[in-house]
Order: sequence, then C-alpha cells, then structure tokens
Amino acid sequence: MKKDWIKIASIYIGTVIGAGFASGREIIEFFGIYGLKGILGMIISGILFSFIGSLLLIKIYNNKIKSFNELVNKIFGENFGFIIDIIITFSLYTGFSVMISGSGAIFKEELGLSYNIGIITMVIFSFIVFLFSLEGLSFVNTILVPLLIIGIVFTSIYINTREGNNFSNIEGVRLSKKGNFISSAFLYVGSNSLIILVVFSSLLPLIKDKKTAILGGLSGGIILGVLGISILISTLIYYNEVFQLDIPMLKICSYIGDNYRKIYAIILWIAMFTTALASGFGFINRLKEGKYKLLFTVLFCISAIPLAKLGFSNLVGVLYPVFGFIGFLVMGIVLMKF
Repeated sequence: MKKDWIKIASIYIGTVIGAGFASGREIIEFFGIYGLKGILGMIISGILFSFIGSLLLIKIYNNKIKSFNELVNKIFGENFGFIIDIIITFSLYTGFSVMISGSGAIFKEELGLSYNIGIITMVIFSFIVFLFSLEGLSFVNTILVPLLIIGIVFTSIYINTREGNNFSNIEGVRLSKKGNFISSAFLYVGSNSLIILVVFSSLLPLIKDKKTAILGGLSGGIILGVLGISILISTLIYYNEVFQLDIPMLKICSYIGDNYRKIYAIILWIAMFTTALASGFGFINRLKEGKYKLLFTVLFCISAIPLAKLGFSNLVGVLYPVFGFIGFLVMGIVLMKF
C-alpha cells in the first residue's frame, strides 16, 4: 500500500512526542540550556532520528522480525534476551502509567476536572484502540499526529511573529551534566530508543519494501526535528520565565491567552495519548493472539491505574533517566549486531 510509509512515519512521531517533548521540558533540558547552539543540537537529533529510524526499519524488513521477543532473542540470545525483555517490559508498563498520570494532571490543573477522570478517560480510549491492534494504532496516529504537528508549528510561528527573534537565552551554557549540545543530541535520541525498538519491531506488516522503510523512518525523523526546533525557538524566547517550570509550553501559551493555553493543553494530552498507545501496544503485543489476550488487555489497563496515582512529576523524575540510559545501550547493541 503506497501510504504505508505515512502510517509508519505517523506512528514514529506519535511514539516520540510524549509529555516531555510537547511540554517543552525535555527540549529545554537537552537543548534550550545551550542557547542558540541548542538549535544545532536539535538538527543533529533530527538527523539521528531519520538515520536510526530508516536503518532499523530496513533491518526489521530484511530479517523479517515480527515481534520484540524475536528481535531480542536474535540479538542477545535466549538467556540474556530474557533479562532484557523483562527490563523493557517493565519500562513499557511504567511508561503507560506515566502518560495516564499526565492525563490526570492535565484534567485537574488545566481543565478544572477530576484527576481520576483524566486517568480513566485515557485508559478507556487506550483500551478501545488496543482492541484493534496495529490497525488501531496506525489509524489513531494517522489522525492525531497531523493535529500535533499543526498545533506545535502554529504556536511557534505565532510567537515568533509576535515577539520576533528576541531570544532571552542566546549564549547558554557551554557544558552541562549531559556534556555539550552534540552529546545531548545523542543522549536525547538514546532516551527514546527503548520504545522505538519495541514499536518498530511490530511494524513488519506495514513495511512492504525497503523504500517504505526508508521513507517512513526518514520523514518521521525530519518532522521530529522540525517540531523540536519549533518548540525550542518558543522556549528560547521566553527562556528566563519558563526554564524552571514543569510544563514550559503551557506558560508560554498563556501569554497568547488563557483560551489558547487550554487548546495547547488538549494538544499536550494528545501527545501523551499517542505515547501511551505506543507503550501499551508494545507491552500487549508481547502476548500472542489467543482467547486470553482480551483479558490480558483489560488487566493491563486497570493495573496501571494505581501506579499512575503516584504522580506525573514523581514518575518522570525517577524512571526516565534510568530507562533512557538502558535504551541508549540496547539500541547501540542492536544496530551494531544487525
């Protein structure tokens, strides 16, 4: 099917654009602190996303990889692969919990609704999509990702038109705990590696040929780079006001107007939703088709709720750095051994 590369690119973008990306928090941490040099870092990151995405999809197509279990066993062997599988399975489970926790936070803080309603709403929507497996994942991402792209790019253009290129952070720091803007670009791509590996290893039905793999990975990576730059430019303009905030983009949107802030809160929720779907899909897809898969899906969705109630910021602060480091190592080994 000629449009399969669009579906792949949409899934790629929806997988990476989670709460940290769309909120601007990750973009500031990895790129904004370096000032204008961070833009170069984001460009490097977009190139890496394009290269790694295309290469991984080609390898999955060539080796006819149908699942993450198959990928792990092929690379690491059954014994060590079992350990890697457990670690990644736990990261997917907690990743889903983090996103539904974020949904609760948005419903409570931005929409004035109950925290529990936010959690339950995302769980129900996710469950419905999971029932349709890969078809549901590709359909939802194909619909929602364009809305994300439009919302993020429009916000950036509007702010730049109104404020001009009046950046409050130009020089930035030369070095940080992540090194410089170049090493930060590599670390940022690495922090997304685990979930990319898991989701991509299930996309074989959409990869009809190498051209589809290349177009899907290349276009997805380029768009991720463009969206990252869009958010980065917005945060550089208001850097002094937002660099310490958990959700910088919501503060920036409040300068446009309270109503637009609520609109961006919905955009942020969509970003959380697409990432929650990617994590949940990767977790559930480990189980082969059978009569117990529906029950397994129900239990997965319900069991994630108690963990989500620990709080969005708490979960992000503890879990993301750990799984980011693991993902960087695993992705490196997979690409080298392939």
